[in-house]
Amino acid sequence: MILSLVGVVLLIVGAVCDIFGAIGMHRFGNFYLRLHAATVGTVGGKFYPFIGAGLIALDRGLLSVAGVAFLSAFTLLITTSVGSHALAYAAERAGVVKIEHNELGGGWDD
Repeated sequence: MILSLVGVVLLIVGAVCDIFGAIGMHRFGNFYLRLHAATVGTVGGKFYPFIGAGLIALDRGLLSVAGVAFLSAFTLLITTSVGSHALAYAAERAGVVKIEHNELGGGWDD
């Protein structure tokens, strides 16, 4: 029972992350900020519900469903971060998106 309750809470957290990601995609004007909002929406909006579904499946004794949900969640967690980094790096290197102000100083090759 407690696993199902935690699972439902994680499903709700995932829905809230999806909403925040969608709002960020709409409101942010910069490519990098929109990429960040999309990543937050994807990671938070998909990772937490997968974990929640896995916990609900564990509570009901569906071990294979829980295993697939947990495996999918961790695969998504890793691949989304790598994909977002690759997109940002490629956009900066190709000069498609220029950074107006670099607070850290040097560039990529310094």
